[in-house]
Amino acid sequence: MATAVITGSARGIGAAIAERLAKDGYNIALNDISQSCFDNNDISDRIKALGVECEIFAADVSKHDQCEDMVKKIKARFGTIDVLVNNAGITRDGLLARMSEENYDLVISVNQKSVFNMTKFTGSVMMKQRSGRIINLSSVAGVYGNAGQMNYSASKAAIIGMTKTTAKELGSRGITCNAVAPGFIDTPMTAQLSDEMKAAILGQIALKRYGQVEEIAGVVSFLASPDASYVTGQVIEISGGLSM
Repeated sequence: MATAVITGSARGIGAAIAERLAKDGYNIALNDISQSCFDNNDISDRIKALGVECEIFAADVSKHDQCEDMVKKIKARFGTIDVLVNNAGITRDGLLARMSEENYDLVISVNQKSVFNMTKFTGSVMMKQRSGRIINLSSVAGVYGNAGQMNYSASKAAIIGMTKTTAKELGSRGITCNAVAPGFIDTPMTAQLSDEMKAAILGQIALKRYGQVEEIAGVVSFLASPDASYVTGQVIEISGGLSM
């Protein structure tokens, strides 16, 4: 049975993707920065109830050595790594003039370097298999920029360039690499916005609603499927028409 690895999958979009890929028949390697992220969390049990195998691998994906060790453990546990979803990400928002170097570097490390780390080590496994799917989580902030998110926008824009480079480098080995760029999705993060900000955002969205995590997972499912075997190096915006 094929195996999918999803970083940052204890909750939110990552957990939704993990559950959807489990429904598609993949064994699932869950990841988050620590085992405690999965405390009081039934995502592993929900996945196992779907009839596939699931295991949690705690690692800080911004750390090169931890990624190398985790990929070795996942390969030993499941035998193959067929899908990698680079989902792990954080925000530390602030206007440029007030943003600390620490918060800039942290977001770049977690959001961007993690993609390098995981793609390098997982890509090595996929190259030997001569097959694989890599799907990166970018953002509309990486496509259009966003005030107050210099660090986040930079990290997500970089992921687009990394996606296209990975597609070119690994395509000859039967590996595809694509990115999805979500807009405003109904998550605990957007729930914290003020009513004024929510109204302003909804006014810019053609569909006049926030997206759901399951809608992101559905596009990832397609990119991981045989139906997307000739799709690579692409960035699919999932924003309800925010850009129009």
